[in-house]
Amino acid sequence: MCLISYHASHEQFDPVELLHYVQQAEAAGFTAIHSSDHFHPWSKRQGESGFTLSWLPVAMQVCSLPFSFVCAPGQRLLPAILAQALATITSMFPDRLIVELGSGEALNESITGEEWPEKQIRNERLLQCKEVMDALFRGEMVDFNGHIRVRKARLYSLPANPPALFSAALSEETSKWAGNWAEGLLTTVDDNLEEAKAKIAAFQMQAGSKPIHLQLSFCYARSWKEAVEQAYEQWRSNMVGLDKLANLSSTEEFDEAGEEITREDIIENMILITDMNELKERIENIKALQPSRIHLHNISKNQSEYLEDIRSILSSF
Repeated sequence: MCLISYHASHEQFDPVELLHYVQQAEAAGFTAIHSSDHFHPWSKRQGESGFTLSWLPVAMQVCSLPFSFVCAPGQRLLPAILAQALATITSMFPDRLIVELGSGEALNESITGEEWPEKQIRNERLLQCKEVMDALFRGEMVDFNGHIRVRKARLYSLPANPPALFSAALSEETSKWAGNWAEGLLTTVDDNLEEAKAKIAAFQMQAGSKPIHLQLSFCYARSWKEAVEQAYEQWRSNMVGLDKLANLSSTEEFDEAGEEITREDIIENMILITDMNELKERIENIKALQPSRIHLHNISKNQSEYLEDIRSILSSF
């Protein structure tokens, strides 16, 4: 069974507004909720940055669906503190949370004032965080000295089943590496399904048949003009390229880099949708890759129209 997730974008909407959207998403027929985790938005035009770990328990109280979210332990989120938070949430809401761990981006993580490491060090640090969190979930006393440090930490309030710890990966190389340790994979998908297939194959080469989450980002609006304008307004700063994406350290830097992006670039490079039947076809194509969840992220600010219109296709899945 493949669940269809509504993506709750903390960098675009304030936390109270997002509570209403997840309730509307459940009523519309979504079967899961997915969430981002940001300290800063990508752009001042997005303008929000609620704390996911504070928001999640409230959202899980008002919405009965399973949840997942991306986060990056190691710098801003110390692994022992993250493990404690996750243990508490999953004690209150058993078997409803999956956590997708990533190596992070300077935009969110460099607020600590520590040096922002290169990708290889970030990956090593991420794996160390996973090992620490696993030990804490087993109820062990943890002392660890590596890229992270933990001293005599033990969790006393533990859930019967800790949350599954997936890996978030954008490249084939990272997907293959994640297959050695992650309990599942989150990666992106677009019109190039072969690229997504390659990332899945790289992960499964090491991991076997562990679950796959695929995230599709697009801009839906009822008119083409509105779709272009919403995408240009909300997401052009995100199109600066993967080589810069992880290393820009401020919202202002993203906005400056995004000024070179034109509406023509948006039309050429972003998925713009004005017909729900087109979205339905894309979902059906992605389902052929056999993911366990498909996260749908509509980057438009007009979520109410989107949640109203998508009702017409969600019953098909």
